[in-house]
Amino acid sequence: MSPTAPPRLDRQKLRAFLEPVVERAGAELEDLTEQRAGSRRLIRVVVDRDGGVSMDDVADVTRAVSEALDGYAAMGEAAYVLEVTSPGIDRPLTEPRHWRRARGRLVKATLKAGGEVEGRVSASDEHGVTLLVGERDKERVLPYGEIAKARMQVEFNRAAEDADDSALDDESDEDARSDDELDDES
Repeated sequence: MSPTAPPRLDRQKLRAFLEPVVERAGAELEDLTEQRAGSRRLIRVVVDRDGGVSMDDVADVTRAVSEALDGYAAMGEAAYVLEVTSPGIDRPLTEPRHWRRARGRLVKATLKAGGEVEGRVSASDEHGVTLLVGERDKERVLPYGEIAKARMQVEFNRAAEDADDSALDDESDEDARSDDELDDES
């Protein structure tokens, strides 16, 4: 006879229990799901923070959450699988902190009044976001209340552009040093 499936956890209580654990580990709890996987539970914890999360950050959060869950009475004796991850690029931008973390990224926003706007996030605050739109980077301010949905866009050539810009900056620095060195030699 197979073991019985564990009872469902109260997701709100579990979230309230884990939020301070994740915060002490240096991240924010973005999402939490729990589902049955046979006689086990799969607990998926999505974390983020300003500047993004590294693999080391994920490992730190995993250790902290695992230790907390091991002592959480509502877990009972049932085995669980813990998955700690960061949000993917396709996650919806729904909170001011999501927009803040997307600074410099290309996003597409569907407007409640109809239409779409695609631009690069240049600034955001608690009320809205400023996008640089079009080839001339015209600023467009969108209050969050006007946005029906928004997501970051995948940019395959962005890293190459940033590297090219960085190389130009390095060349400019070298040119400036060369000019300074020439002045010193005079």
